[in-house]
Amino acid sequence: MEPKLAELLEAARAAAERSYSPYSGFRVGAALRLTNGEIVTGTNVENVSYGLTICAERTALVRAVTEFGPGIRVEAVAVANLNHAASPPCGACRQMLAEFIQPQALVVFHARDTIHVLAFSDLMPLAFEMKPR
Repeated sequence: MEPKLAELLEAARAAAERSYSPYSGFRVGAALRLTNGEIVTGTNVENVSYGLTICAERTALVRAVTEFGPGIRVEAVAVANLNHAASPPCGACRQMLAEFIQPQALVVFHARDTIHVLAFSDLMPLAFEMKPR
């Protein structure tokens, strides 16, 4: 794996250490590399109602918009799961990322005994799209 992706995956692992997951124990972290070179991380934050839980990827994305504004563009994503479970971004996270990510952006995540690296366009080929007003 190229060093920049390994660095991103390590940042995602560090974020997973701060997970708030008292109900599932599913500890996930995400790291986004923005086109401006910044790395922004997030972790999952659960809620007793589960439906109000927010995934690590969306936490990182919301944080990136908060810190750098709505013009951000994501050039790479890493997801780490401390439970050693397959952890590609879920459907909701894929759709949220689609709003800000470059189609060729690489997404790295664990799946069983290997690390997958895919272009976002391969992970989410048919994202819902509309032109912003």
